[in-house]
Amino acid sequence: MMNSQQIHLASRPTGMPSQANFKTVDVTLPALQEGEVLVKNTWMSVDPYMRGRMIVSDSYIPPFQIDEVLEGGAIGEVIESMNAQFPVGAKVSNISGWRTTFISDGSDLAQLPAVGLPDQHFLGVIGMPGLTGWVGLFKVAQLKPTDTVFVSAASGAVGSVVCQIAKLHGCKVIGSVGSDEKADMVKAMGVDAVINYKKVDDLTQALRDAAPEGIDVYFENVGGAHLEAALNVMNPYGRIPVCGMIADYNAETPQPGPSNLLLINTKKLTLQGYIVMDYWDQYGEFVEQMGQWLKEGKVTSEETVYHGLDQAVDAFIGLFEGKNKGKMLVKI
Repeated sequence: MMNSQQIHLASRPTGMPSQANFKTVDVTLPALQEGEVLVKNTWMSVDPYMRGRMIVSDSYIPPFQIDEVLEGGAIGEVIESMNAQFPVGAKVSNISGWRTTFISDGSDLAQLPAVGLPDQHFLGVIGMPGLTGWVGLFKVAQLKPTDTVFVSAASGAVGSVVCQIAKLHGCKVIGSVGSDEKADMVKAMGVDAVINYKKVDDLTQALRDAAPEGIDVYFENVGGAHLEAALNVMNPYGRIPVCGMIADYNAETPQPGPSNLLLINTKKLTLQGYIVMDYWDQYGEFVEQMGQWLKEGKVTSEETVYHGLDQAVDAFIGLFEGKNKGKMLVKI
């Protein structure tokens, strides 16, 4: 018998989530059956999309259920096995985060590729966030080396990858961040200009100053005022891959849209939302390219790490308080 410490959703958040919306539960796992493995999670991810699963709404993914364990990306190690495909010691990625241990029949596990990178990278730069950025630029926006690219939340898990690979592609890159410390981090990645949006009175003017010839691609992570400013400065036939709009995730009432949406028509812009799961068949191509960039030092991984499952809720809430630089992780 093995105990599993788990974090359950206790109630659905209204506005900013709080500790009261979660509870820690100890569960005794049964003995393994033939074909099963026992996995001990070593790393777990917290991501902004999880906030949308905490309410009941029509979405691309079912909501979390009250009084049930949450789930999310994690890396674990097989510590007991009755499945020859996953021997003891195998490192596996899984979606059974928010718990210390779990039993699997192997259908929801994938062994980590042998590319010589730290395990946690498969939750960040070479995992779902990295693939999200790569897909948004190359598959959705059809990035060209001549493009000027504006990236909101440029210091985040996705944005920091977008900045780096857009520069590798030869683009001019402008990033938006919320602190001077984050600005320094993004500047060190080689971007051409960084805007601390909390220090400017007019985001549109700040973006025009940074990109006097306009922007061709806006990588959308934030929404709200950032989208309005980007629309103002976009060049004709510009492209906007919409990864997320974190500014509205905790809104208690629907927020008004930008006042300048007509520019989508008059500038002949393409604005496309996308979900990375629809592109998972391209993960192999992505891993090959990103793995090479990482080994050559052309891309670096930025991480913010909380320690212990009991810190997972703080890490998750911290996403909406701007406490992460790069990928937010929990080392279990």
